[in-house]
Amino acid sequence: MLKIKYSKHARFRMIERGISHEEVKNAINKGARRLQGRKIVSAYSYFEVVYRKAGEKIYVITI
Repeated sequence: MLKIKYSKHARFRMIERGISHEEVKNAINKGARRLQGRKIVSAYSYFEVVYRKAGEKIYVITI
């Protein structure tokens, strides 16, 4: 199972937009992905999650 870490900015955006941790997990697992340099952008529902993957860890940069 992947461990998800959130940046301070990502946590702020989640609160601001009413997005739950479960929705972020769904976006990472089920969303339409595209690469943006070394980052992955996953579009899901009404939002996008920008993250990086390092081994078994996912670092969410922004939502």
